[in-house]
Amino acid sequence: MPTYEYKCPIGHRFELFQKMSDEPRASCPQCGAQSERLLSGGMGFLFKGNGFYVTDYRSDSYKKDASKETTAETSGSAPKDKDAKTEGKSPPKASSPEGS
Repeated sequence: MPTYEYKCPIGHRFELFQKMSDEPRASCPQCGAQSERLLSGGMGFLFKGNGFYVTDYRSDSYKKDASKETTAETSGSAPKDKDAKTEGKSPPKASSPEGS
């Protein structure tokens, strides 16, 4: 159930847990006057702890393989895919408009 904030005509403020379908009026617990529900921005999302990244729950084997790849790339022992594909090929010739 959502929490709603109320204010009575005298100025007392209080909160109530109510169903969304309940009437938006309540009696002030201090003076008994009819109170009106205040408009509220509500609570924002608060992200705390682990679990918000894809890599947080990876298996140990995945983490070991990923660290091996990172180590191999930084040491230069494994060729990068881009270099392997273009190796042995000459760059494409640029056509000049004057040659036509």
